[in-house]
Amino acid sequence: MVLFDREMRLPTSAELPSSDDTPVDNENQNFLPNLLLFLLKFHWRQRNDWFFAVDMGVYHTTGVSHLVPIVPDGFLSLGVERFKGDTLRLSYVLWEENNIPPIFALEIVSQTYGGEYDKKIDIYAKLGVLYYVIYNPYYWRRDQHQPFEVYRLVNGEYEQQIGEPFWMPEVGLGIGRGRYNDGETQLEVLYWFDERGNRYLTAEDTAYRAQQRAEESEQRAEESEQRAEEIQQQLARYRDRFGELPQ
Repeated sequence: MVLFDREMRLPTSAELPSSDDTPVDNENQNFLPNLLLFLLKFHWRQRNDWFFAVDMGVYHTTGVSHLVPIVPDGFLSLGVERFKGDTLRLSYVLWEENNIPPIFALEIVSQTYGGEYDKKIDIYAKLGVLYYVIYNPYYWRRDQHQPFEVYRLVNGEYEQQIGEPFWMPEVGLGIGRGRYNDGETQLEVLYWFDERGNRYLTAEDTAYRAQQRAEESEQRAEESEQRAEEIQQQLARYRDRFGELPQ
């Protein structure tokens, strides 16, 4: 729950730092949340009540200082404007978003441990983030956790959930792992899923499947044309042997 002193003037997003200049130390931290963002852009393109950010600071009032944000690898908020006029957000500032916290936050564990299982989980709980996902494909043995964990906020504390893909009814999305073909190799990534467990297709997936359908349709048309030609040839041979076909 977000608390703040109503008498205190809170800084605006223009006054707050929009970057902590901290580089990511593995490719997953950039690619995976961006893939989730692109999937939403494709499948939720008609909606304007959501905002998904990658490596963006979330400014809140649960800590000692309003100038220290938490920076998830990815987060989703619902019930906010996707775009604020003709400008893009520099940061996600809760007191400029009607105090609507993200409903979903994603952390990808890196070689340098970042407090995903303790410090950050406490902050997300205080913020009221309903679903918190920790993806740890490389260092889960080191951290004594599972590679993919989903937590749901229950009475102010996170409870680990079971099942994958895991359906989040309040979000209207499922989350889980899947394979991604980048043209050279197969990668494990995170995908959104529907309630039936079907993963959301990328634009490339959709285009590829459309191409496959077109090629299959073309092949069927060619086979049908070939069959028609064979029938015509059979009829011609019949006429040559027996004359015209009976009426």
